[in-house]
Amino acid sequence: MNVKQLLYQLCEDERVFEPDIDLVETGLLDSFAMIELFAALEEQGIELQPTRIDSRALHTVAGIEALIRDAQSGRDAPGE
Repeated sequence: MNVKQLLYQLCEDERVFEPDIDLVETGLLDSFAMIELFAALEEQGIELQPTRIDSRALHTVAGIEALIRDAQSGRDAPGE
């Protein structure tokens, strides 16, 4: 799954492709976009439990990718 491409579709901002971008601090991933992200992932069979993840992982593409890998492998989210 290409997380950057998914985020681009949700945010419509090319800054999501920057390697060190903080998605939350820049406002790219606000609460509405997070809901859309969780819904888009769920459509692809990836369920993330917002109350069970470390919210800091949502600040970066790498963090979101790690959450997805953990969800796909059945492990608890980082920081649990």
